Parts: sequence; C-alpha cells; structure tokens
Amino acid sequence: MTTTSGTRPDVYVFDFVRTPRGKGGPTGSLHSITPVDALVHLHQALAGRTGLDPGAVEDVVIGNAAQVAEQGANIARTSVLMAGWPDTVPGATLNRFCASGVDAVAQTAGRIRGGDIDLAIAGGVESVSRVPMFSDGGPLWTDELVINRIGSIHMGVAADLNATIEGFDRDELDAYGLETQQKATAAWAAGFYANSVVPITLADGAVFDRDELVRPGTTRESLAALEPAFAGLGDAGQDALALSHHPHLGEIRHLHTVGTSPAVADGAALLLLGSARSAERTGLRPRARVVASVTASTDPVIMLTAGQTAVEQVIAKAGLRPADIDVFEFAEAFAALCLRFRSALDAGPDRLNPNGGTIAMGHAFGATGAILVGQCIDELEARDGRYAVAAVSGAAGLGVAVLLERVPRG
Repeated sequence: MTTTSGTRPDVYVFDFVRTPRGKGGPTGSLHSITPVDALVHLHQALAGRTGLDPGAVEDVVIGNAAQVAEQGANIARTSVLMAGWPDTVPGATLNRFCASGVDAVAQTAGRIRGGDIDLAIAGGVESVSRVPMFSDGGPLWTDELVINRIGSIHMGVAADLNATIEGFDRDELDAYGLETQQKATAAWAAGFYANSVVPITLADGAVFDRDELVRPGTTRESLAALEPAFAGLGDAGQDALALSHHPHLGEIRHLHTVGTSPAVADGAALLLLGSARSAERTGLRPRARVVASVTASTDPVIMLTAGQTAVEQVIAKAGLRPADIDVFEFAEAFAALCLRFRSALDAGPDRLNPNGGTIAMGHAFGATGAILVGQCIDELEARDGRYAVAAVSGAAGLGVAVLLERVPRG
C-alpha cells in the first residue's frame, strides 16, 4: 500500500455488506424489520466477517433520505448503541436525498484523507415501507411558494421531461428496462451477490436472502403493455409547473412506466473505510482505494442529470477518460437517464450496471449509493478491472460520484 504525497493518506475500502432489498410496502419482506434493526444486523455482520474491533471505529456515517419517525433522531448513533458497540463510537446521519449513501462514503473518505480519522463506517438505510417517501413533510414537497419558485416536481415527471429533451421513444426505454431485468436475473443466478448480501431471518423464521423485486419473466411485450406512470401527475399541474420554468419545450411526453422506473425498496448497506495506517494496525486487507469524489448540482426541474455531471467531473478530476473506467454503477433513476449516460460516456451494457440496477432490484433511497459503491468493488474483482465509478442523482438537482481503484490481492 502507498500513501499520497505529503501527509494526506490514501483511503481504502476494506469490506462491504448489505441486506437484500425488499419491496417498499406492507407486503415487502423487510416491512417487519425496523431500519435500526437492519443496521444493527449489518454492524454485527461486518464486525464478524472482518474481525473488526468495534472500539477501533472512529465514526459511523449513515445516509438516509427521510429522517423522521423510525429513521429520525440520528439513526446512525442509535444503531451503534443498539449493536452493543462501545459508547465511544460516534454516529452521524446525513441527507442528500437519493445520493445520501454515496455521499456518506464520499464525506467519510474525505475526513480520512484529511487525517481527521483513520477508521470509519459509511453506508445508508431506508425503510420505505415503514417511513414512506416524503414523510418528512419538507417545504420542497409541501410549501406552495417553495414548490413554485424552485419548480419542485415529482421525479417521475422529471424523468419524462428528460426523455422529451433527449428525444427518446417508448421502445428505447422499454428495451433498457428489459436489459436491466435480464442482467439482474443472470447475476443472481450466477451467485454474483452471494458474497456481499447478508441474509436476514424474519419473524416467522423464514430466511430472506435475495432482492425480491427482480422480475425474471419480464418481456418486451409485458413492458409494452404497461401504461405511462406519471401522466396523471402531469395533468394535475406538474407539467404546467415544469413548463413554466422551461417554456421552450412546449410539452412533456409521458413515456416512463413502472417497468422503466425504479421501484421503491427497503434496504441497508455498510462499508468499512480506513487509511493505510489503520490497515497496518488492524490487519485489514484493502479491497479498493477511493480515488476521488465529486458533488454536483444542476437545474432542479430537470433534476436527474446531476449524477452524470458528477461522474464526468470525477473522471476528469482524476486525470482519466471515460474509456479508462471498467465499471459504471449508476443509479437507474429512470431509463431515460441511463440511455443519456450511456450515449455521453460510451458506456455499453458490459460496463454500465452489468449486474442489473435499481429498476430491476429496487431503490432504497438512502442506501442505494452505498450499495453501488460496494457493487463496484465486487465487479472490479470479478472482472479483474482497475477503475469504477458509483453515482446517484437526487432530488432538487443533486448528484454525487465516487471513483474507486481496485487493490490487487497479494
């Protein structure tokens, strides 16, 4: 292992664990599991498989997009205490909407690189079935003055707006929706997720061990039969609001369906990060190096392009080109944005979400970004690659990207 110039250490990821993702509703398998319990389960699993002394952890940073009710009151610190870890282990919860989990990794890595801490946990959690979307009642969702001034529209309407801007048609979106389902089905069948997914025993004794939103029977015909999902919101005034900010567009074509949109999910993920010094002290083996991160923002009405902007910026920041990146794990915030990403970065199916994405396996808002960082590492190891980028676009035009480099064994 090497360190960067001066006293700024490199930052490594030592391990990654996550829960399976459950449907984000009362019939979902994780509905009976509180978000605190999901995190406790992963804290214990991470310590068990790495031999980590919890007392050596200098902070736990958890991303979460709806910090109220069971996800309120700094769930990161609560989960540490409920896991039985020493009182000396701090915790903090952050919210950058859907990019919260990847931003938890980015911010934690920055503190390690700056020398403030040596060993920490970063991740995310979201229980949409127990704390539904928009439960925080924030002004971005509820205050008419704020909504109109900013142009705060539903993410699905923003996705249709982007499809309109880019000129995509329904067939192209459906083709992507089928592709991600087929990739996820194949990856689960091949055992790709077995190393990182930690099964959970449910109250009835059943063992929940796989993402339950994957639909192996999906076909082009079944996707073509679906109705547009967000036309009703558009007719109810959201199209008019969006077009008041972008009148030159004339109209919004509603093309996304539930088959080309990310289904809401419950889930959690944790990554163990540290410096070279912490690795030498603990004997932990680095799996990847955090090269750089970028937080970007863009037009809050168009909204969903910020993740791609962050990817482009983080690659340039590291002095690389898109062709140097072996794997892109990009949150599938609707099919149109993935097609836009693929075109701009020449990221074909073998490099963009090669094992399926959130359209197929579900979007657990605060956890998704942390899951994508971990999947980057798993895929780099599987293909003997070097560089990967994980990125998420969030509400109000926010995006975060993290660039990783695999650390070879030996």
